[in-house]
Amino acid sequence: MSRLPFEIFLALRYFRPKGTYVSVMTLIAAVGVMLAVGMLIIVIAVMTGFDHDLRERILGFNAHLKVFAQGTTLHNSEQVRKVVAAHPDVRGAAPFVFGQVLVETQPATGNATVGAPWVRGIDPQNESTVTVLPKSVVAGKFNLEGRSLLVGREFAHNMGLYVGDRLAVYSPRNIQEMRQARGKTNEVAILPDDYVINGIFDVGHYEYNATVIVTSLDNAQDLYDLDNSVHGLMVMVKDPFQVDRIRTELEARLGKGYKITLWTEENSGILNALMVEKQAMFVVLFVIMVVAAFGIMSTLIAFVFQKTRDVGILKTLGATRLQIAALFVGQSALVGLVGVSAGLVFGRTLLAWRNEFLDVMNRLTGFELFPAAIYTFDRLPAMVLPLDVTIICGSAFLLCILAGVLPAWKAASLHPVEALRHE
Repeated sequence: MSRLPFEIFLALRYFRPKGTYVSVMTLIAAVGVMLAVGMLIIVIAVMTGFDHDLRERILGFNAHLKVFAQGTTLHNSEQVRKVVAAHPDVRGAAPFVFGQVLVETQPATGNATVGAPWVRGIDPQNESTVTVLPKSVVAGKFNLEGRSLLVGREFAHNMGLYVGDRLAVYSPRNIQEMRQARGKTNEVAILPDDYVINGIFDVGHYEYNATVIVTSLDNAQDLYDLDNSVHGLMVMVKDPFQVDRIRTELEARLGKGYKITLWTEENSGILNALMVEKQAMFVVLFVIMVVAAFGIMSTLIAFVFQKTRDVGILKTLGATRLQIAALFVGQSALVGLVGVSAGLVFGRTLLAWRNEFLDVMNRLTGFELFPAAIYTFDRLPAMVLPLDVTIICGSAFLLCILAGVLPAWKAASLHPVEALRHE
C-alpha cells in the first residue's frame, strides 16, 4: 500500500471506520447507495421480466399476424393459407373462428353455472404450427373429435368443470332463432348444443385460461353459421419483431381485399403501459440514488471541516490543489464503490429469492400480494439484463464521484495559513 499515490493511500486510510460522527455518516451514505442501487436493479429486472414473459405468453397462444377479408368472412381460406405459407419468413398458418358464446354447466346435483367465454375454432392438424395449445393440455387430452371442447384451467375451476363433464353452448345462431320464434303460435324451444370436455389447458396466461374455450373448426363454423368460411388466418413467423416488413410483403402477395393485423397492435395497450411504467420506475428510483449522492456530499463536507488541519499540513509540505482534490474525490469514489458493490449483491440476492420472500409476505399479511387475476402471472417474473445492470451501477458510481467534486474543490481552495491559524 505504501507504493500507492499518497492521495489514494490517505483516502483508504480515512475510509476506515473510527467510530466518529463522520464515520457513521459515511456508513449511512454507503448504505443509502446500496439500497438505491439494489432496489433499482430489482425493479428494473422485475419489469423486464414482466415484459419478456408477457410477450412470450401472448405469442404462445396468439398469432404474430392475422389475415382477414375486408368486410366479410374469409371464404377462400385454404387458397390464402397456401399463399401466406409460401413466404420464406412464415413458420405456419392456420384458419380460425373466434367469437363469444353463452355456456351453461350440467351438474348432476345443485344449480347450473352460466358463463360467457370466447370460443376459438381451430384446425387440430395445423394448430401446432401457430400456437403452443397442443402441448399445453394439463388434464385429459388434445382431442377435438365430435362435439368436444378444451377449456382453460381457471375457467374450469371457476365453473366447477372436470374432464368428461358436459357443457351446453348457446351460439349466436341459437339466440337468433329464439328471437325469431318468440311470440309465434308454433313457438318451439331452441335447445343449445351439447359438448363434452375432453381436456383442460394451461397456456401460462391467466386471461386466456379464464376466458377462452377451444373447439374444432367445424364446430365453430356451425356455431356461427359460417358454412365453409372462417373469420381469418393465424400466422406465425420466424422473427416476431419483423412483422411490419412481413405484413407489407404479404399484402403485396395477397392483393386488395385483405386486412392484416399485428400482435403488437392487438396488445399495444398493455405493452406500452409496461414500457412507460418501467421508465417511470427508473426515474423515481434514480431520484433516490441522487438523494444518496447528496448524502455522500454532506458527509464529505463535514469530513473536509474535520480534516482542515490535515489539509493545511499537506499543503505546507507541498501537496498541490489537484492532489488535495483527488484525495476527497477518491474518498467519494470509495463510498460509491462499496455502496454500488453491496447494492449489486443485495439486488441479485433478493431477486434470486423473490418468490420465496413473496410467499412469506403472503402468509404474514394474509393477503395475496401478487394476484394472478390482476397480473396474469402466478409467480413473480424477473429478467436481469447485463446492459441494465451496467447502466444502473455505472450511473450510480458516476453520481458518487460527482458528489465529491464540491467538497474536493472546497478542500483544494483552503489556504495553508488559514487552515492552520486556529490549530
